[in-house]
Amino acid sequence: MAKTRARWQSGTTIKDVATHAGVSPMTVSRVLNNEPVVKPATRSRVMEAVKELNYRPNFSARSLAKARSFFIGLLYDNPSAGYVSEFLDGAVRRCRADRYHMVLENCSEAGEEGGDLITETLSQANVDGVIILPPVSNNPSVIQAVENLGLPFVRIAPDGEENDAPAVGINDYEAAYQMTRYLIDLGHSQIGFIKGHPNQGSSHERYRGFADAMAAAGLTVDRASVAQGYFDFRSGIEATEALLSGDNRPTAIFASNDDMAAAAITMARKFDLEVPEDLSVVGFDDTPIAGTTWPALTTVRQPIAEMAEAAVGVLIRDLKGDTDAPVQKRWLLDCTIVERDSSAKPKPS
Repeated sequence: MAKTRARWQSGTTIKDVATHAGVSPMTVSRVLNNEPVVKPATRSRVMEAVKELNYRPNFSARSLAKARSFFIGLLYDNPSAGYVSEFLDGAVRRCRADRYHMVLENCSEAGEEGGDLITETLSQANVDGVIILPPVSNNPSVIQAVENLGLPFVRIAPDGEENDAPAVGINDYEAAYQMTRYLIDLGHSQIGFIKGHPNQGSSHERYRGFADAMAAAGLTVDRASVAQGYFDFRSGIEATEALLSGDNRPTAIFASNDDMAAAAITMARKFDLEVPEDLSVVGFDDTPIAGTTWPALTTVRQPIAEMAEAAVGVLIRDLKGDTDAPVQKRWLLDCTIVERDSSAKPKPS
């Protein structure tokens, strides 16, 4: 018998059924699709909720599907092309191993109220599951739309733990703390910091790690030593100019991603500063640009491709109904500091 996936329609939604039964929308979808991985007691509770709420799932959109589509959607809206490219490389490699295909959907037009657009997009894409990159992974309307469709999904680097869906990320706070500690150990005490986009939780965690490491070393972080960036090269140019134009010029700059760090290296030349002799510059992510700047960039290596492979693996295990997989909601991968030529001890005063 052909399997179809339940979709929401006006009136009672799959989310309503899930709330009434005390389970996740994903579990409701599994019950309605008659998948074998749900416990009998849970299945009974869900079906009772379906009956009490008079929920009528709409199967028509996928009635012709005889099996899974073997397509996985990737929702993204990230200003760093290097980050998206490296993530996609890892995701496609993992998909190919299990004969899945990746469908990219740019959510730049979704906004905070983009649920309807995402619903339409994913319905047309006919995907089996979804991976959601930041900052989309923190967009409530997008998450709600995916849940209403009953699609399993994995979020990348989301803020907090308010959703019970699986998530893959790193400890941004600890990585930024260690990078700041690295600069301090080199002898830097005047360190400028370029923040990431304020709509991403990782930006706040990286700044918090920086500030706490400075405080632990007895060093002050004032307004003049911090500039706002948006994870793109242009904002890195503007932020670096602000940091280097002040009276108390830093001897090192820690940028929240590699694109902005590359911009800092470029701007140093405008101020007749040599990197790293006059100004050390470090970044975050270890995207391809880190190895192509001159001098090559010291940075935190975030295992982006490995995060992608892990996320795809979690999603595929879910789609296959692998009940032997460990029960785990958050996967945190390790980061390392990659020391290259853009950092050195400060010049003696």
